[in-house]
Amino acid sequence: MGVWRGTSSLILASQSSARKMLLANAGLEFETVTADIDERGIQAASKLSNPREIGLLLAREKAKIVSAARPGSYVIGADQTLALGDRLFNKPAGRAQALSQLRDLAGHSHELNSAVAVAHDGKIVFEDISVARMTMRQMSEAELSAYLDAAGDAVTTSVGAYQLEGLGIHLFERIEGDHFTILGLPLLPLLAFLRRVRLVAV
Repeated sequence: MGVWRGTSSLILASQSSARKMLLANAGLEFETVTADIDERGIQAASKLSNPREIGLLLAREKAKIVSAARPGSYVIGADQTLALGDRLFNKPAGRAQALSQLRDLAGHSHELNSAVAVAHDGKIVFEDISVARMTMRQMSEAELSAYLDAAGDAVTTSVGAYQLEGLGIHLFERIEGDHFTILGLPLLPLLAFLRRVRLVAV
């Protein structure tokens, strides 16, 4: 039996398999709706450069656009940014860009910033951002190529060209941060909010 107690649907404005898994494992019944926004256009128009602020902005926009079409529902928007120092990374367009990103990340520590926002009737009622620090091991060209061969097209679906819940775990020597943040959803703060507004039973 699920734990959702809202009188209308809970909606995840994302098709991320990791985020869907996290919500389902937490016993939440929800729908998924794609948030059709121009992420890079919104980012450019905002003139923001701080990766955490950008993540929160995009999470808000995803939640709001779906919420506007689904009055009464609670809509979860989420976004994840990756920063190596001042440099912001996006999902690689293909293998060549994935290889270039991995070359730059190898041997260094970077930050994953995972943002979540909840909208209700078009207004943001909750937001949070969590940070994980990831240290990638130094790798040779042969090791990087072997990883890309094994991971295949999946490298283009995640910022940084890796999925930690899969083969991407082989790239790292140290990780500081909780599992949910790394997978792209600050789950504990989200669940605390849902309990506070009496939308979950536990």
